Amino acid sequence: MQEPAHNEWNGRTDGTPFMQKALIVLFKVVPLEVMYGVMALVIPFYMLFNHKGYLAMYHFFRQRLGMGWLGAVGHVYLNHFRFGQVVLDRFATYAGVRFGLTIDGNENYLRLNAGEKGFMMLSSHVGNYEQAGYVLKSDRKSFNALVYSGESATVMDGRKRQFVDSNIHMIAVQADMSHLFLLNSLLDEGNIVSMPADRCFGSAKSVGCRFFGAEAQFPLGPFATAVQKEVPALAVMVMKEGTRRYRAFVRPVECDTTLPRRQQMTAMAQNFATTLEEIVRRYPHQWYNYYEFWNGTGV
Repeated sequence: MQEPAHNEWNGRTDGTPFMQKALIVLFKVVPLEVMYGVMALVIPFYMLFNHKGYLAMYHFFRQRLGMGWLGAVGHVYLNHFRFGQVVLDRFATYAGVRFGLTIDGNENYLRLNAGEKGFMMLSSHVGNYEQAGYVLKSDRKSFNALVYSGESATVMDGRKRQFVDSNIHMIAVQADMSHLFLLNSLLDEGNIVSMPADRCFGSAKSVGCRFFGAEAQFPLGPFATAVQKEVPALAVMVMKEGTRRYRAFVRPVECDTTLPRRQQMTAMAQNFATTLEEIVRRYPHQWYNYYEFWNGTGV
């Protein structure tokens, strides 16, 4: 386990507050399909000016999925198009547009939600995890989601309006890591804590996992928290399958609890990485880590 290199995409939604608010207004009168069409014309220019993200995805399709250079270029475009759709879907939701969502593995969530213990929901930068908050609700536990603290006010306000009746609370990542004390308390009280488990924050330690044929660094924190607090964890990934249709995958993040704690953390991280790889292989255009995720290892 080691300190990770930090070449990370900052995760902030692009666009000025005015542009983001204008999008919400537009979605009240303009069909979603029209907005997708306009976006499709803009993507080549976005790729031109976001060449670091472009190259990271190009390397992903070439080196991890074994595509030729021409095919990789085409798939990079499709990846950017799908990402643009997900961003537009987010603002469409804030404007009142609703999306259908099928849950694969809902019994895993219902079982933990019915228990007395708190549990963790581990997300990743694939698909549109925010949609899970509109469906995986709880009237028994508070749902507490760790979110990027630098996100725009428009996005944060949109989330708050959508989550107001869902017992969902957003906890911003703090530079001094004080958010971790709050998350630990919430788990002790039997609540749900949701956090990303595929990208390292701040000075968090990382753990190497086999991922697409090479070692990649995953944050140790989410798995260390689950092991130290002795709470179960679920991997939850919400993937776009149609214009107004999503599918959520809810999988247990398993490990052998008879192992020493450090080995439990490593085993959980690898289990999560294996599940993530399975989903990304099924939906390769919905992998949204726009930086060199493997940092040159195994190339």
